[in-house]
Formats: sequence, C-alpha cells, structure tokens
Amino acid sequence: MAQTSYSTAQIPRVEGAKTAIIISKWYREFTDSMVKRCLEVLSVAGCVTPKVHVVPGSLEIPLAAKRLVENDPELESIIVFGVILKGDTYHFEMVKDLANSGLERVMFEHDIPIINEIIPVDTLEYVRARSGDDDKNKGLEAGLAAVEIMAWRRANPKRRTKN
Repeated sequence: MAQTSYSTAQIPRVEGAKTAIIISKWYREFTDSMVKRCLEVLSVAGCVTPKVHVVPGSLEIPLAAKRLVENDPELESIIVFGVILKGDTYHFEMVKDLANSGLERVMFEHDIPIINEIIPVDTLEYVRARSGDDDKNKGLEAGLAAVEIMAWRRANPKRRTKN
C-alpha cells in the first residue's frame, strides 16, 4: 500500500480562521492521533483552536456537520475523522456511502469545505499506518488541506450579487 508523506514546510497563514472537527467515537485510538496532528497544523497556521465534536459513528458525522455550519456562520471549514472497518455484512458499504454522500451534500449546499478523513478499511493495519507519529498521519494531511483551502477561499472570495 502506497503512502504519501506531507510536508509542513510552507503552511499558509490563515489568522483567526475558524474550523470545526468532528470524529466518530469508534476507533478513537486512531482518530485521536489524527486529531492531534491536525491541531498542530491548524495552530501553526494561526487558526482558532477548534472544538472537537464526538458523535456516535461515521454515519452521524454529516448530520453534525450540517448542524455546525447552520449554527455558526463564521466557520471556514469542517474536518472529519472516522474509521469504518469492513465486516461480514453489507453494513460497511452502507455506512461508507451514506457518510460520503451526506458530507458532499452539506459541503455544496452550504458552500463550506469539508475535509473528509473517514477511512474505510478492510483491516486496522491500514489505518494504523496512517495514524502513527510520522509524516504519513492523515491528521497532518487533513490540517494542511483545510488550511490551504481556507487560504485559497480568502484569496478568491465569493462574488457579491447586485440587489
């Protein structure tokens, strides 16, 4: 399995940027490690320290994202973490597909970037390799993606419509 390393050498500054983090309560030993690395990147970029919201599972993450964006117009991004382990039934596919399509709807309906690190896996070895204390940690990737898209959006603001 190929892994990508992520560099924090040139993290854009997004002073005061507000993001939220949502995680599933399942497999916290992995998601907590990802969140830790993500928070480090956000801090270096000048973001406000985000609140970490814990929900029952990955399927509930889109609903939580929708509520957060509806209640906080200052949010510039949302970052989500979860692990979905394939079992013997089709439940894995259902949860994976509904979580992803739900996040897509929230992102486009509310015009907010959602950095999706819900990782569907056949074995926990895959997610273990992406949540370690190294430069392949998916939290590092998520933090960088959030900072980069927030910086891009600040440089390319939405055009105002004439009334």
